[in-house]
Amino acid sequence: MTQQPKRAAGSRASANAAGAAHAVILAGGRGTRFWPRSRVRSPKQLLNIVGRTTMLEQTVERLLPAFPYPRLWTVTNAEQVRAVRKIVPRLPAAHVLAEPVGRNTAAAIALAAFHLVHQDPQALMAVLPADHFIADAEGFRSILRAALQVAARGPNLVVLGIPPTHPETGYGYVERASDVEPPFRAAPSPVFRVKRFTEKPQEAVAREFLASGNYYWNAGMFFWRAATFLDALRRFLPATHQALARVAETIGTRRYPAALARAYPKLENISVDYAILERATQQPDGGNVYVLPAEIGWSDIGSWAAVYELAAAAAPADPAKNISSAPLCAIDASGNYIWSDIKQAKVVALLGVNDLVVVETPDALLICPRNRAQDVGKIVKWLEANKRRELL
Repeated sequence: MTQQPKRAAGSRASANAAGAAHAVILAGGRGTRFWPRSRVRSPKQLLNIVGRTTMLEQTVERLLPAFPYPRLWTVTNAEQVRAVRKIVPRLPAAHVLAEPVGRNTAAAIALAAFHLVHQDPQALMAVLPADHFIADAEGFRSILRAALQVAARGPNLVVLGIPPTHPETGYGYVERASDVEPPFRAAPSPVFRVKRFTEKPQEAVAREFLASGNYYWNAGMFFWRAATFLDALRRFLPATHQALARVAETIGTRRYPAALARAYPKLENISVDYAILERATQQPDGGNVYVLPAEIGWSDIGSWAAVYELAAAAAPADPAKNISSAPLCAIDASGNYIWSDIKQAKVVALLGVNDLVVVETPDALLICPRNRAQDVGKIVKWLEANKRRELL
């Protein structure tokens, strides 16, 4: 494994980290739980799910004070490249990396890492989802800089951990060691060694995690040198490393698109959490995996229910707590979320119904209980199985 030289703490490490740091935005998902708004060509990250601008635009806006456009990258899929370039026109065209097919986050991050190493062998990577909500943008940038400093000081794999507020069963969890890691005690943020990752526990287990105080939600935000990540990829996912290394030899040439198209569909379909991070923590040396707590007002906005919760928290006090984008008449009705993109929005009348999600588009209407919003993706699977491509 390639060893990176340790850097002294302080301003020099910060300057070195900032000078070689790039932000890689993962923007290739379909967002099936946001059907009927989210479709193949207009997925969640390319929609204004929360706020007036798209989730991708909000992500870029948060990052620009720390990363100018020449150090911003995005990984998306071939069907969404044109939309991404239209939404973020100042992003360098060569920095919009297109996956021929989706192969999960390990492959997407590896593709970006090979491009970065091709440009700068010492490049640092901040890997960030395109479709999350962060209320405290300034606090986020502060923790981001701290994470990059840790990544710059060795062959370290760094994750952000969100302090849990309830026993959520839909998130992955990161267990930290009890004490702050000694080499980083002077860092701007507490740094803990990661003991293990746990995916989507049962509620009883999630309650134990919450009570212990040693667990965080895994927000899917990662920091490392590109070369460090590729060393880990070679160790834990050698076939993917070998295939993409051959593709990387063609970067900047006319042979690149064909080489990528041949290799990418054959890559293992696996998340970076399973492929790299979990395996690293299971090594005798602990894998140099660290977590930084991040209280930044984070939400993955994973369903229409999460959108309702954000909107309800921001809305003026309303005993019924109905949220609607259309004119609303609500009688003995509470906790409902109504959204319509019909230009001539019809009046929505609710009578004696509670906690519903109703989403209307010109060709579809979704109605479900708010507590089933996580299952909307099942509708997309039904549409696929029944070959209703016009609704996908």
